[in-house]
Amino acid sequence: MTVRRIAGLTLGAAVAGLVLVTTAQPGAAGPVERLFTRHHGIIPACDNAWALGTIWGRFAYKELRYWSSFNFVHGFEDVREIDYRPWGPNAIPRRYCEAKVRVSGAEDTVVRYWIGEGTGFAGVGWGIEYCVVGYDRNLAYAPRCKMALP
Repeated sequence: MTVRRIAGLTLGAAVAGLVLVTTAQPGAAGPVERLFTRHHGIIPACDNAWALGTIWGRFAYKELRYWSSFNFVHGFEDVREIDYRPWGPNAIPRRYCEAKVRVSGAEDTVVRYWIGEGTGFAGVGWGIEYCVVGYDRNLAYAPRCKMALP
C-alpha cells in the first residue's frame, strides 16, 4: 500500500468514528458499542453465595493489607435488592443491594454493593463493588457509602 492510501484510510476511519461518537446519546450504548457488547441482564441475586463470599474476602484482605486491622465480616443478614437496571436497558446491567453485617464484634452496620454484568476482570463475567458503612476509610463512596447507591 502506498503512504497516501494508508493516510486516506486512517483519516476516513477517524471521521467515521467522530460521526458515531457525536450522534450517540449520552449515557446510552452507541451503535458501535452495541455491536460488541451483548448485555443479557443475567446477574446473580443479591444473596448469591459467590457475591457475598467475594465481598467477605475482599473486605478482610483490604482491612489487613491496607489498614493493618483484623476486621472481617461475621455474617450477612436481611439481604435485599435496592434496584435493578436503574438507568434502563441501554446501560450496563447492574443489581444494587444492601445487607446488614457485623464487623469483628462491633455494632451492626450496613454493606451496600452492586453486581454488574461484564464488569469483572478485563470486562469478563460479573463484577462487584461494595462499601461497608463506617469502614470507608479512604472516602471512596462518601458520605456514609451513599455513592455506592444508584
